[in-house]
Formats: sequence, C-alpha cells, structure tokens
Amino acid sequence: MVEEKKKKTAKQRPPRRSWLRRFGSVVKWVFILGILGLLFAGGAVAGYVTSIVKDDPVRSEELIQQQVSQNAITGFAYFRDGQPIGQLRTEEDRRLIEFNDIPQLVIDAVLAIEDNSFYDHVGIDFSGTLRAVKQKLLNESVQTGGSTLTQQLARRVFLSLDRTEDRKVKEILLSLRLERFLSKNEILTAYLNKVPFGNGSNGYNVFGIKAASKGIFGLDDLDKLNIAQAAYLAGLPQLPSKYSAFNGVGEFNETAFGRAMDRQKLVLRRMLEENKITTSQYNEALQFDIQSSLAPYTKKAYATFPYLMLETERKAAAILLAINEDKSTGENADSAATAGSDTVLLEEARQQLMTGGYRVYTTIDKKVYSAMHSVSENSDNFTKDSEARGKEQAAGMLIDNKTGAILGMIEGRDFNIEQMNYATQMVRQPGSTMKPIAAYLPALDSGLIQPASILDDAPMILKDGSKGFHIPKNANNRYQGLVTARYALNKSLNLPALKLFNEKVGIEESWAFTKKLGITTLQDNDYNAQTGVIGGLRYGVSVEELTNAYASIGNNGAFNDAYMIEKIVDFQGKIIYQHKVNPEQVFSEQTAYLMTDMLRTVITEGTATTVKSNYEHFKDVPIVGKTGSTQNYGDVWFMGYTPDVTLGMWVGYKEQINTLQGDKQKRQAQTLWAKVMNAVIEKQPELFVTKEFTQPEGIVKKTVSAYSGKLPTDLTDKFTTDLFNAKYVPTDSDDGISKAKYITYGGVNYLPLEGTPDDFLREKIVVKRDKPIQDLIKELQAAFDGMKEHESLAYYMPADAKTDFPTEVDPRVDDGNAPTAPGSVSVSYSTGKAVITFAPSGSSDVVGYRLYRSLNGGAFQKQSVISAGENPVFTPGTPQSVNATFYVTAVDVAGHETASGSVAGGTAPTPEPTPPPEELPGAEATPEGGIVPGGTEEDPGMIIVHPPGSEEVPAGGANNAGGGNNAGNAP
Repeated sequence: MVEEKKKKTAKQRPPRRSWLRRFGSVVKWVFILGILGLLFAGGAVAGYVTSIVKDDPVRSEELIQQQVSQNAITGFAYFRDGQPIGQLRTEEDRRLIEFNDIPQLVIDAVLAIEDNSFYDHVGIDFSGTLRAVKQKLLNESVQTGGSTLTQQLARRVFLSLDRTEDRKVKEILLSLRLERFLSKNEILTAYLNKVPFGNGSNGYNVFGIKAASKGIFGLDDLDKLNIAQAAYLAGLPQLPSKYSAFNGVGEFNETAFGRAMDRQKLVLRRMLEENKITTSQYNEALQFDIQSSLAPYTKKAYATFPYLMLETERKAAAILLAINEDKSTGENADSAATAGSDTVLLEEARQQLMTGGYRVYTTIDKKVYSAMHSVSENSDNFTKDSEARGKEQAAGMLIDNKTGAILGMIEGRDFNIEQMNYATQMVRQPGSTMKPIAAYLPALDSGLIQPASILDDAPMILKDGSKGFHIPKNANNRYQGLVTARYALNKSLNLPALKLFNEKVGIEESWAFTKKLGITTLQDNDYNAQTGVIGGLRYGVSVEELTNAYASIGNNGAFNDAYMIEKIVDFQGKIIYQHKVNPEQVFSEQTAYLMTDMLRTVITEGTATTVKSNYEHFKDVPIVGKTGSTQNYGDVWFMGYTPDVTLGMWVGYKEQINTLQGDKQKRQAQTLWAKVMNAVIEKQPELFVTKEFTQPEGIVKKTVSAYSGKLPTDLTDKFTTDLFNAKYVPTDSDDGISKAKYITYGGVNYLPLEGTPDDFLREKIVVKRDKPIQDLIKELQAAFDGMKEHESLAYYMPADAKTDFPTEVDPRVDDGNAPTAPGSVSVSYSTGKAVITFAPSGSSDVVGYRLYRSLNGGAFQKQSVISAGENPVFTPGTPQSVNATFYVTAVDVAGHETASGSVAGGTAPTPEPTPPPEELPGAEATPEGGIVPGGTEEDPGMIIVHPPGSEEVPAGGANNAGGGNNAGNAP
C-alpha cells in the first residue's frame, strides 16, 4: 500500500522543463509585452498628435492648390513713356517665375544645400533629419537642414514661423498632404517664389529667386546667373537677415557679406559632392569676384519720387476700388474714385494694389516732372524759411488741354517736412482766379456780357451776419466806375466780378457752371457766399481742379476730367483699366476764344506784369493767364495756359494765417509760373506744337459806345473796339449817355436849384448808369448805420461819379443869409505860376468859390470858379512876372456872394469897369482832376472874358445876386 501511495504521489509531479522551453516562454512574454508597449506608445503618440492637430483644419486639395499658388507680387509704376518710376510701396520685392524659367543650375544649387533627396522622399526625409541632428550635435563643418523643401513650404504657407514642437508635427503632416496633391516641380517652384533672400541693393526685402537675382545682382534673366552667383543665392534662405549683403536702405554690409560668402563656399562644396558641378567649375566659381557683380546701390522710388509714388498709389487704389465695386468694370473709375469711398474699402484696395503685382502706367512725363522740380527744389527761387511762418510752400500742376492728362506736378518743397501733396490734396481759397470760371465764362457764354460790355466798378452793399453789412473793396483801394469787361478783368477789379456773380449770372447758375468744370469742393453754404467768386468759399479749391477748369478754356470749351493713371495691368499682363478721354462741351468755342483773348491782355496790359517780365518764349509759345490772391496774401496764384497745356501755380504757407509779405512774395506765383514754363519748354519742346490760339468762326470785331457797350449814336463821343461773339453783337443804340445841365457837389452831380448861379453849372454829356450815384449814396448811408467800421462816403465814390446823370435835386438849402467869407487867402508860385489857396467858407449852403484878379492895380476881374467840396486851390496860370493881386469870394445856392476879407499879391485898388478881353501871357486853365466822358470837357477854371457893358464887380466883393450870370464869358 505504501508503495502504491508513493507511485501515485510520484505521478502527480509536473515534468521538469528544459532551458530552451523556459527561454522561449520568456521571449514570448517579452514579445507580448513589447506589442502591448508599442500599442500603448502608439496610442499615446496618436493621442498626442491628435491633441496637436485637433483644431487644425483638414485642407482640401483645392485649398492647398489655391494657397500655395497665392503670392504677394510686387507692383510697379511707370512714366508715360514706359520708363519705370519705381516699385509700389512695400518693404518687399516679390516677382513670380514659372518652373520652366528656372535654370537647372539654380535647382541643383538649391537642392544640394537644402534637400538633396527632394525627388526621392515623400515629404519627410528621416535620414536627412537624423543627419542634421548628428551634424548639429557634433558641430560638423558641413551642416544640412533637417527639413525638406516640402516641409519648409508647408511651414511658410500654412504655419507660423515660430520654432515650436507643435509646429514640427503639423509641418510633417502637412508635408505628406502637399506631396499627395502637388507635383515635385510645383512644390519646388512655389518654394523658390516664396522664400526670402535678404535685402536687395535698394533696401527692399527680396522674396523669391527672381526678385533675388534682380535685387542682388541686377539680373532679370536667371539664365545669366553663373555657378558662383547661383550658389550664393542658394545659400541665403537659411538665414537671410544674417547673410544679407545690403541693409534696409541698400547700403553694403561687409560683415554680412563675409558670412554669405562662407555659406556660398559650402553650397559649392555640396554641389561638387553631389556631382552637380565638376572640379574645374568648382575652382572657377571659387575664384569669381562676387562683390564686384553685386547690383549698384539704388534709392527706393519712395525716396527718389516720394510725392509721385504716393499719388500714384492713391489714385490707382481708388480706381481698383471702383473696379471692385463694379462701377462699369472700371470704365468710370476716375469719377468714382473722386466721389469718396469707405476708408476701410479703400485701404483694402490699396493693399490689393501693393501685393497684386499690378503695373500702373501714369501720364507723368519724366522730362516735364524733372523740369518742374528743378525749379521747386532750388531754394534760391524761394524766400528764406521763417521761424514764425515756416517754409514757403509751392504747388503746381501741368495738364494736357486736349486730354486732361496730368503731365507734371510740384507737390511741395520737402517731403521730409510735409508729406501732403499740395497740388492734389490741399484746398485753399482761389482769390481772383475764380473770376473767369464762375463769373466771366458763364456771363460770356450766355450773352450777358462781351469783352466790350460796360460794367460798373462801383460799391455794392452785401449783408453780413456778424457786421451787419459788408462793402467789398478793390485791391487798389478805389472804384473806377464804368469800365469794359476786358479792363475789369485785366485789372482784376472785384466789384464787376461780384456783380456778374450775384446779379447778372446768379450764384446758383455760377456754381452749377463751375461744377461742370470739375470743381468738386463747393459746399452747401457756398451758395450763400456772395463773395465766393473772389475767394470767399467755405474751404476753397485744389490746385489740380482749378488748373483742370482753366484747361477747358484752352481746349475750346471742352472739359476733360484730369487724370494721372493711363492704364493698370495685372500680374498676368491683362489690362484691367484703361482711361478713356471723354470731353464734354461745357461752353462754346467762341466763348473760349473771347475768354482767352481777355486773359491775353491780363498779361500784356493787366496785373500779370511779373509773368510778362520773366517769360522767355513769347515769340514761340503764346500764353494767357489770370492772377489771384486772397485777403492779406495768405495765398497767391497764377493760372496760365498755352494752346496745348495749362499750368496752375500756388504759393503760400502751410497755415493760411501765415501771409506772404513784400512785393516779391506777393508776386511769387507769377515768378515761379514763368520759371517753370521756361524750364518745361526747354526740356520738352515737343509738347508745344500749336503756335497760336486759333480763332473760330463766329468771332467779329465791332466798335461800340464806351458808355453802354451798345451801338454809337450822334451823341456818343467815346468808343471802344473789341471782339464779339457774332450771336451777341449789340443791336440797340447807345442809351448810356444824355446831355444835361447840372451842378456837382461832393463829387456827385445834382439837378440845380432855381437860383443856383450859372457859372457853377455844367451842361454836357453825362452817363446814365444802372444804379445812379444818388441811389448809391442813399444805400451807403443806410448801410453805415449798421456797420461798426467803414470808410468815409468819399472813399466809396467811383472815379467817374462827376459824370453821372443827375436824378436828384441839389440837397443844399439856402439859409437866407450871405455865406461866411473865405479866409486866409495867400498866393505862392510854383514853376513860375501863381497858386492861390484859401480857407473855405463855413456856411453849409455854399455852392462854390470865385477867384478875382487885378493886374497892375487895375480893376478886379473874375478868373475862375471851383465848386464847393473841391480842393480850395486856384491855379489861374498867372506868371510871377506879372503884378497881380487876388481875392476869393464864396457863393451860395441862391447866388449870394461874400468876398474874402483879405487880398493876396499886392495892394487892392479901387475896382474899375471890366475892360475888353485881353490875352495874358502864360494864362492856363485850372484842371479839375476828374475824368470826363470823351475827354473833351471844358476846364471850369479857364479864363472867362466878360463882354463889354457887363456889370462891375464891387470892390471888396459886395453881395451881387447876378454875379453868377456871366458863366461862359471870358474876361
């Protein structure tokens, strides 16, 4: 039993395993655990990757294609002849290239240093990455990048350039996706179009191999790169800022260039190792002088032509915005651009312009632009800078009359001081340069006036909310009365223009006409500005728009909206905008010619004397123009044109409160205009092909009355001959004059009272003006009551007031008494002739004064009369060699006469009967000093000879009611 139990127990023991079986078991479990570990690690990695990319979008093939092919491309601006102005404003220079235009040499150089297994990997090169890590850890001399070109492209297009672990994971996944949707050649081309290469010789950051070739070596054609240059460029993308041979302003950086040359040698060595070049090519490339082949330093266009580039940018961006808004696909882009747009949309259009590779062709003539700036950039042409007022500024605009193309500009004097374009962005008061545009042109075109029409340069009273009333003045501080329209414009008289603007044409019609000539800055309250035609606007006008308006006169009445952008071409070479000249006939050719002829005499006979003195080409290029200035000379202008071009010039200070001082500054616009025109004609004479202003049909010459501008009559004795539009030649007879007997008092003609002595009356031709002087006086006196400050009544009397037709009776009333005697009679001699002065009578009803003379102790005889209010001086022309004695009497409106209490020149003898007329040596008339219609008025101071039997003049000048009945008789 015991043995059986032992046997049973023995059978229950497990068999003993061999070492081989035990090892296999261990391996099995290790394998199982390894698999579990790998699954765990994989899961962890997958979870980690998932956490990184969970918010990253899954990019479709279409999106990848779109973003990879999307490039910011540098745009350029050009002069009218196709010469480049420069690169549009950006800190980058980007120029696209197609794969077929990339030389194999460049591809070999880039792949040798950046990704020598590019055509073999699937976007990730593990061996390359491990090699780069090893080279970095061991600090080996030959180092290659760990990222493939595909990874670099993915990083640049889709990811931030910040070095983070997350970015690397995304980069790898994106690279795999790029390789799936893009060919190797597409990836390589995109890479070479996007990577940076440092700064070019003009300071711009160059992106892409083509921009690098141009910016660093000055080569547009990559086929012209040699091995040394290709290797140099291929080495730059790794650290473009560290290897850039040029700094941000295009200056040579020797230290950085040295680093770039070390990098170039590394590229050449890699190319040799990859059998892309031979040993002889390698050695030859090492010997090549890279530095001497670098592009020469060039200024950025925004440094060379800062104003012009910014203006090109502004105008082109506005056109792009108009195109974007589908305004007739850009056909009306010019007008849409000037209408004002949302600033956000305009900025988006500007960014589109800056990065879209557009080529903007301007109308600017380089020779014209340079000629204009040769004047504006010469400080000798300007007044020295003032601490109080700053720098004297100038703006100019030259426009082609036929098309409206802007050929040149003066935008300011120093871009570093003031970036505003004074020619296009500044708005200032136009002064008298607005007169032709808003007054004379519409009046001429509607037949309201012609050059020979008569306008009244007499005061007008305007309502002024703050001062009650305002009485405008002329610059010469006087009123000249009835003048022709031509004369009024020649002398830039304010009142005739104001009356055309306010009364004949009307403010509403004047501004409507002005807007048709391209003036867009008028405001609603300008329609209430009665002085708007002489510069009293809310804001004013720009140099560009005012010049544009004048160009329509040179273009025979056809207005072309001024433009500076001829066409815009996109990066594919497609013309997306082409300016179309679309003239609008605003006024007739006859009106334009008459206006031109009137502006011609502004230069030859009027206010533009400085232009006349400084312009050098009268024989070759005819010019006409108009001066202008604002109150206190805060702005001065000259607008002039030839048959081909119009040049507008403004001078002033940045702040209008700072005024121009002295005659030279006040005429500065004329001086600069002449200098600019002289320079432009010299530099670009082919612009001036038309040698005269052509007279159209329908212009006739006619002689008319200088009193009314109508057909002369038998009474007319003053004439003017001028040009007329045949449609508006006058058919009515002269009704501006009449013959009347009157008396002059205070410079005004009145109907005489019944008892007024005849020798103080005048009977001759007088003028019948629209507003008689008597009515003007009443209006002035009423206005004075509502004015805090005003001049004397005499100041406002026009020079021809004494020729006015009398409509009112002499306001003086006889007080019933003889007038008080004049006093202080004295005689002196000037140039050998007697001059008698006296103190006027104090009586208010005095009508005038008589001068009596005695020769050699003989009887006193009346010599001359002067009216009350005139200068109390007689100049009878009596020689000093004659023994003469004088006294003066005062005569009132009723004929009462009172003699002075003293005589001058000798002892007063007893009066004797008046002798027969005698001729006295040197007897001359006393001049009146006024202007008489026709110039034939008798002088009131001439010697009057009494006929025999006439009444004696009592000694001492006793009262003589009939003493005034000898008028017209000679002594």
